[in-house]
Amino acid sequence: MFTTGQLNFAVFFIIVFTIVIIITYRKDIALHRKYYKNRLWILLAFLTFISSLFILKNILK
Repeated sequence: MFTTGQLNFAVFFIIVFTIVIIITYRKDIALHRKYYKNRLWILLAFLTFISSLFILKNILK
């Protein structure tokens, strides 16, 4: 299905991309703490909303 070169490229790309994302996030962590203080509440609200939609879908089915 895939050639050896394509598989090698995919593995290399995933490793390098992950490393770059980690480095970038570590550089911006101070800004994230400053500007995104209530991020956990937003995540909780989002998950609650999605869960309620899923529950309503199953109840009304």
